This record gives sequence, structure tokens and C-alpha cells, in this order.
Amino acid sequence: MSIDKPYTDIPGTTVFDADQMRKGYWLNQFCVSLMKSENRERFLANERAYLDEWQMSEEQKQAVVDRDLNRCIELGGNIYFLAKIGATDGFSFQNLASKMTGVPEDDYKAMMVSGGRPAKGNRSIADKSK
Repeated sequence: MSIDKPYTDIPGTTVFDADQMRKGYWLNQFCVSLMKSENRERFLANERAYLDEWQMSEEQKQAVVDRDLNRCIELGGNIYFLAKIGATDGFSFQNLASKMTGVPEDDYKAMMVSGGRPAKGNRSIADKSK
């Protein structure tokens, strides 16, 4: 039985739903492991060896190595868990979001302080009224 997902047409947005959760389970578990300093140290000392301890797909592992968080999201990653990778590398969430959106960090900060990205063009294509 297929579930209707009317939210799949939001430009530039991947909704973290049950399917994404299942797809990214091990990727997100890896990210949570980075909450412990000894795991961060092991990961930074030999990223590939540490990643190989997790039942992630090769694509997921490569996306982590490449620090391609947009790809990680496509592969089931949850941004709140993925932020642990950035923190391990010494970057703020704001810095990560700036990199992911291609907006310079100062511009990204100014946008968020002024109320965030505009709603126009960032809603369901089916809902043309907004």
C-alpha cells in the first residue's frame, strides 16, 4: 500500500519522513555516535575505518567523507544528526547551512535574522496560492 506524499514537490526540500528514516538509520546512528569525544577522535584519526564499522551504504559513507551534507540528506540523513559531523569538524550549524545553500555565511545569518527564507517559491508546487 502506497502512502500519498503531497509534500514531495516542495522545491529544494527533502522531508524527513518514515521512508527517509529507514533509509538513513545507520547514517544517523553514526552521526549520533559523534556525541562521544572518544568516537570523534576515532573518526578523525581514520574516517574510513570508523565509517566501515557502520552498516551504511557506500554512497552514504562517501557523502560523509566528501562532507556533502545535501547528498547525506538525499540518502536519509537528518540535518540535526548530520550537524554532529560539522561540529566534529569545528563548524557551527550556521556555517553548515551556509555551505549547503550556497549562500555566504554573513548573508545567510542576515537572512535568518530578518525572518528566514521567503515563503514565495518555497512551498508545495500544488499550492499555487502561497
